[in-house]
Amino acid sequence: MKKLQINQLLARLMGLCLGLSLLSSQVHAQGFPNKPIKAIVPFAAGSATDQIGRAFAQKMSEVLGQPIVVENKAGVNGMLGADAVAKSVPDGYTLLIGTNSTNAALKSLMKKLPYDQDTAFAPVGYMGSVPLIVAINNEVPAKTLKDLVDMAKAKPTQVTFASASTSQLVSTEMLASMAGIQMTHVPYKSGPAAMTDLIGGQVNLFTADFAVMLPQVKAGKIKGLAVTSMQRSKAIPELPTVNEALGLKDYELIAYFAMFAPAGTPADIVQKLNAALNAAATDKAILERFSALGFETAPASPDALAQRSKTETAKWAKAIREAKIEMQ
Repeated sequence: MKKLQINQLLARLMGLCLGLSLLSSQVHAQGFPNKPIKAIVPFAAGSATDQIGRAFAQKMSEVLGQPIVVENKAGVNGMLGADAVAKSVPDGYTLLIGTNSTNAALKSLMKKLPYDQDTAFAPVGYMGSVPLIVAINNEVPAKTLKDLVDMAKAKPTQVTFASASTSQLVSTEMLASMAGIQMTHVPYKSGPAAMTDLIGGQVNLFTADFAVMLPQVKAGKIKGLAVTSMQRSKAIPELPTVNEALGLKDYELIAYFAMFAPAGTPADIVQKLNAALNAAATDKAILERFSALGFETAPASPDALAQRSKTETAKWAKAIREAKIEMQ
């Protein structure tokens, strides 16, 4: 009898503790946010991730009533910034402006990550995607992407290409693999630095997002050859798709952006952040500002982002494997 009473008492205590825990979480969420939030962009200032991340942060801060301070922490294809968020306190005050690099491809690119990509983050919400532009230095004697491929076939490894992110690297290596050519990779720490060298002629080719590429193509400082999406972009309809330019069927690679919190962040706080993020994703000013970059939003739930992350991780693993990119 005494044993039964003790068990009943323990069960009541456990129920009380659980109730207090839930109450504490609700109170915490109701008071969130009551101080500035930090959003880490794992790429350099001026990159598409930075520009889109800052625009979303500004709108979200209006919705949440607290400033969101953006901090750039670039390096190792976004790994340094992602690692900083993964190891932060899971209270909703440190967020990651993640991409296909940090939350899909790195797992297949790095022999060892300082965090578990699949479990280190709590998905907050999907922000949107952009296609990339394949471009060359103006002095390269090629008018089309096919001309460039013919050059590379005639002189294997002599054509050089820049990259500063996973999408930039994989898109070019995938193109080379499908076109049957070999080019020499020149890694950079940031997209703007790679662009500077493309304009200056230190590298021949660069594939990057519209935010980095389009202004330079429009200004005539570099020569755009193709876009990496399945359809031509309304922002620059004169450029063919890679598939059109080379007579391929299955080439496609787009960069996407999403927000993550450290794993263990309370669900109520994640929901508040998701509501603010979706408000930004439907904001007319943001849509008008980035539509010229081919940016398309798709507001959804944290669970939808979790599922997308699984799908994208598998997709990028396949692309990296087929492009024969060695782990670093």
